[in-house]
Amino acid sequence: MRIFLVRHGEADAEAPEGLGDEARALTAKARATTAAHFASLAERIGSVSLVLASPLVRTVQTAQMLSTILKHEGTLRAHRCLLPDMPVGAVAPVIDEHSNENIVLVGHQPSMGALAAHLLGMQSFPKPVNPGTIIALERATEATESGATPAPAKLLFYAAPGQQVLDVIQP
Repeated sequence: MRIFLVRHGEADAEAPEGLGDEARALTAKARATTAAHFASLAERIGSVSLVLASPLVRTVQTAQMLSTILKHEGTLRAHRCLLPDMPVGAVAPVIDEHSNENIVLVGHQPSMGALAAHLLGMQSFPKPVNPGTIIALERATEATESGATPAPAKLLFYAAPGQQVLDVIQP
C-alpha cells in the first residue's frame, strides 16, 4: 500500500465575505505552482484508487487538481476525518479499509505532518509540511494480529514545492 499525504496548496488569506475559514480557496498563484509541482511528481506517484480530501474548499480544489494531473478516474471524496481539528487516529479506519490500494489523503497542517510521523513511527515529522507538500509512504499490507499495531511505514519520498525531492530524511 502506498499512501500519499498532501497538504493543500496556498489559500487566500481571507475568507469570502460572510463565510468562514472553510470557504478559503486556493490563490491563483497556488493553482499554477501547485499544478506544476504535482505534474513533476506524477510519474513517481503513478496510479491511485482513491483520492480523499478534507471537505474544506482549498483541500477539495487541491485534490481535484492532483486527480486531473494523475488522470485519476476513480473515487474522489471529501471526508471529515481529514478536517484540521480531527485527531490523527480518525483517518486510521479509512487507511485500513483501503489497505491493498494506493491512496491520496489531502489535508491540512499540522495534521499531515502528525499523520506522517505517526505512520512512520516517529515522534514528529522532521521536515516542514508547507502548502503543496507531498509525503509518499509505503505501508506493508500483510495482515496483523487483531489489535496489533502495524509495522511503521517506509518513506518513499518527501517533496516540498520549489525544493529537491528527498528519498531519505533524517529524524
